[in-house]
Formats: sequence, C-alpha cells, structure tokens
Amino acid sequence: MNSSDFQKQMEFLIEIDKLKSIQRKTKLIHEDRLENDAEHSWHLAMMALVLQGHANKEVNLFKVIKMLLVHDLVEIDAGDTFAYDEQGHADKAEREQKAAERIFGLLPEEQAKELMELWVEFEERATPEAAFASSLDRLQPIIHNYHNDGASWRQYGITSGQVLKRNAGINDGSTKLWSHAQELVQQAVDKGILQQ
Repeated sequence: MNSSDFQKQMEFLIEIDKLKSIQRKTKLIHEDRLENDAEHSWHLAMMALVLQGHANKEVNLFKVIKMLLVHDLVEIDAGDTFAYDEQGHADKAEREQKAAERIFGLLPEEQAKELMELWVEFEERATPEAAFASSLDRLQPIIHNYHNDGASWRQYGITSGQVLKRNAGINDGSTKLWSHAQELVQQAVDKGILQQ
C-alpha cells in the first residue's frame, strides 16, 4: 500500500469520527440522553455477535458486523431520519446515496468499493446477512423504548400500529426476534408506555 492510500484511510477515519455527534431520536436505556449513531452501530455489532444463532438462515457474522458498522456512516452528511418521519423519508434515499459516494469515496478505490457494496446490500435487505442486520437495526430502538418507558414513542405520539408496521421486516431476518419485538410492543401497550 502506498503512502497516498494510507493518507486516504487516515482521512476517512478522522471524518467518520463525526458519527459520534449524530444524535438519534432514541434515548439510552440507562441515561436520560439521546443515543448517537456511533453508540447505535456499536450496540448493533454486539447484538449480531450475541444473537447470530437466531437468524433465519446461516449468516457470515463478519459480514453482518461490517454492514452494521458501515450502515449509518451516510448520516454524517444526510442526518438521521426518524423512522416515523414520512416527510423525511421522501428524499432519504437520494440524500444518503450522495453521502455514501462522498464518504466512502474518501478511501482508496478498492476499499471505497467494498464499503459502498456493503452499504447498498444492507439497504436492499436481499441477502441473509442484510436481512439479519436490518432486523437488529429495527429491533434495537424497540428494546430501548421499552426499557426507557417509551421515551421517544411518547414524545412523538407513536402508536403500536405504527411500530408494528414499521418493523414487520424484522421477520425477514429472524422470526425469533420478530416474535420478541411483538411481545415487547404488547407489553408496552399493557404498561401504558405505548399508545394502542
């Protein structure tokens, strides 16, 4: 590897530190503050490591973890689009594609291509790895909201119907995780922390 490629890698690593400053709409479980994208990605990677045995199909764990570490890097430029923000989703794909090209483009060509392909695969959710990674990405905010008394659900007036509709894709990657998500949603309704 030449010094130019090494410099590009260093610039990329410095640039992605910005992920730590992108706030999500989900509060942490044990603190009264919003989670950032870097914390979210780390938590998802740990979830993959621990829960891989519940994927519907056998998955390449290393590939799943790479996808989870890469999937939200585009939010450095595109920002976090709240799962239930219909207006924000109108141009989300366009904003994120542009961001992916810039951010991954900071790397040497071969690495840029690899990370772009991982990001696209995650977005398309067509492979067992992408389906499982997406399942984890959707389950994690449900877990957070359940354990922090429905903080963002209550703040934004989210209903159980919205949560179930938005997250039904969890089933594509793991029927076990989808069953657990449905149980949490029902329990949240029963506890009064999520509107019916």
